[in-house]
Amino acid sequence: MKAHLISINDIAKALGISPSTVSRALKDHPDISTETKKIVQEYAARVNYRPNALALSLKKQRSNTLGLIIPQIVHHFFSSIISGIEELAYSKGYRLIICQSNEDYQREVINTQVLFDHRVDGILVSQSKTTRESDHFKDLIDSGIPLVFFDRICESLATDRILTDDYGGAYLATKHLIERGARKILHLASPDHLQIGRQRAEGFLKAVCDSSLSADDQKILQCDTREEVFELKDKILELASGIDAIFAVNDFTAIAAMQIIQQAGFKVPMDIKVVGFGNDPIAGIAHPTLTTIEQDGFTIGNTAVELLIKRIENPSTFIDFQNIVIPVRLFQRESS
Repeated sequence: MKAHLISINDIAKALGISPSTVSRALKDHPDISTETKKIVQEYAARVNYRPNALALSLKKQRSNTLGLIIPQIVHHFFSSIISGIEELAYSKGYRLIICQSNEDYQREVINTQVLFDHRVDGILVSQSKTTRESDHFKDLIDSGIPLVFFDRICESLATDRILTDDYGGAYLATKHLIERGARKILHLASPDHLQIGRQRAEGFLKAVCDSSLSADDQKILQCDTREEVFELKDKILELASGIDAIFAVNDFTAIAAMQIIQQAGFKVPMDIKVVGFGNDPIAGIAHPTLTTIEQDGFTIGNTAVELLIKRIENPSTFIDFQNIVIPVRLFQRESS
């Protein structure tokens, strides 16, 4: 049997006073005597009274709830983003509903519907790898719900965006490998329909060009998960004999590639140097430890929710959409 939730009317009946007196006493209204406030508030605490959040949101036309859609919670990068979001959101009086698309477009669509049904005030989104349509996001915007994209953005929609410096990070990683003597580099890349994949590939190629190396000697292979690395094991090993470095689009791909080439007899970094992207905690315990580009997930999350709350709390104020790029840095370890 469903437990009965204590209401203002229940408290009023128990104490023999009007519901409006209870309501004002709970809000510490100055018209209510100190003694009455004390009686009401102590009784409410004793019976575990909780305000009806849905009723309050309907009355105020605001739920003080934010939605978050991310590809995978398990990743350190996304968990650090959540920490950055939560710190600021809760300090501003907002709650957070977290949805995981699990890199699935259909689940992402369902996520948007769930958050809309819960009347969230705004939504933070990092879209899935398989998302190629934007109608579900456009429907939210058309319904008056502000969106802020981070990391993986929807390029076809005008929204606020918070990005890692993917281009600069890829350039920095590739330049580092070249400065360490690499001349023939394999880039394990994300699908090119994702902006982060294109930006990192372009940063890689720009560093090669600026170093006067032959672009023909460099290779790009679309392969951005640990599973894909092992599926393409034969292809990677076929290329391994003709390269002296690998720059991977993320740390998991870099470490999986490093394991494959080591098992085949190549030494890291003597034969092939390896650099990843992300600075996941696994990078510090890999063998050898992985040189990588460090992303500031906490700042990304903090900045994204700050922008979203500004949109929510200033609905009638015109504010240009912002495209904020968060800097990165090279974290050098043994693999290079």
